[in-house]
Amino acid sequence: MNQRIFLCSGAIAAMIAAGPLAGQTSVVVSKPDAKTADKSDAKAAPTKTKAGAPFAAPKTPWGDPDMQGTWTSDDTWGVPFERPKNFGTRATLTEDELNARAKTVANSEQFVETGGTNHSPAKAQLDAEAKGEAAPAPPPGRFGRGVDSAPVPGHWGEFARRASHQTSQIVDPPDGRLPPLTPEAQAKLDAKNKLRRDPVPASYENWSWYDRCISRGVAGSILPVIYGNGLEIVQTPGYVAIRYEMVHDVRVIPTDGRAHLSSNIRSFMGDAVGHWEGKTLVVETTNFLGDRMAVGVNGDGGPPYSDDLKLTERFTRVSPNTVNYEMIVDDPKTYTATWKVAFPITHEPGYQLFEYACHEGNMAMHNMLNTARMEDAKKAAQGPQKQGPENK
Repeated sequence: MNQRIFLCSGAIAAMIAAGPLAGQTSVVVSKPDAKTADKSDAKAAPTKTKAGAPFAAPKTPWGDPDMQGTWTSDDTWGVPFERPKNFGTRATLTEDELNARAKTVANSEQFVETGGTNHSPAKAQLDAEAKGEAAPAPPPGRFGRGVDSAPVPGHWGEFARRASHQTSQIVDPPDGRLPPLTPEAQAKLDAKNKLRRDPVPASYENWSWYDRCISRGVAGSILPVIYGNGLEIVQTPGYVAIRYEMVHDVRVIPTDGRAHLSSNIRSFMGDAVGHWEGKTLVVETTNFLGDRMAVGVNGDGGPPYSDDLKLTERFTRVSPNTVNYEMIVDDPKTYTATWKVAFPITHEPGYQLFEYACHEGNMAMHNMLNTARMEDAKKAAQGPQKQGPENK
């Protein structure tokens, strides 16, 4: 959560559909040494097939394309969700732009490998006092309070192994930007943002479902973030299971042709039904709980989606170490048009899923709300404040 005191967690998540991504180049920027403490203890280089020979996707013993393994979306970490307007409809970087991104990726790796800068304001104050220096100012707003008011320590972070050529995660519409919201969705987004920005939270509803360690939803579980981007895919005849590291959500997806459940049965992760189209796993998910999470980072970036949301995902294995992923978002009550994200997920030797403990002992929410009520009581005891020129 925003003031999380937890370690990253185990996960399975399937990913990444067919498309032009497979044939485009990327820059390899890092070669981490083997380390038992790291999530990635070896550098994964793209596997090459014989010259001119197409990749022959492996099959399970019962004949389905084999997607099994642990995968990560780390290589897309740092790629903008929406395309910066200066790129227009250009979907890929130039060679110079790609090299510049590679330098940023290398810096991110170094930051993570060395533990990064001090993310704990409390420890920063102690370090400054020991050196006889002035304590650094805390961040503003809600994040400026607490022992660990930054999201995570530097060494928890993950980093790309290769610089992505993509200018955005959104690939459709052609400009790589979200379609306009409906008036109803804009009103919901404004109301949600007002809750999130309140420096003294009134209730647990000021925090997202992710902050409360409940769920990130389907989209929020696969879009890359600062850490916890791992997922695992397991298959049996007639089923594919995807386990996500962050919040440890698991989706059990039937591929036997059955219909969706009744629309009266809804959940955070929805009702997923899959089928195979050649070597591609296609998953259609409906029956979401509306007006709770968003199709965005950690399930909270963007307007809350409606109960009409339908996600169509495509997972295509294009090499031994790469699956291409696509997700089409269709929610006419929220967006004025459908839109799509696409990016690769990769297998990295030594990459593991860690336990996701979230806020240990489930005490973080209690402690933060208790502190907020103490602040309310302190303000009330001070009585009405005189208005000075700066408060007018």
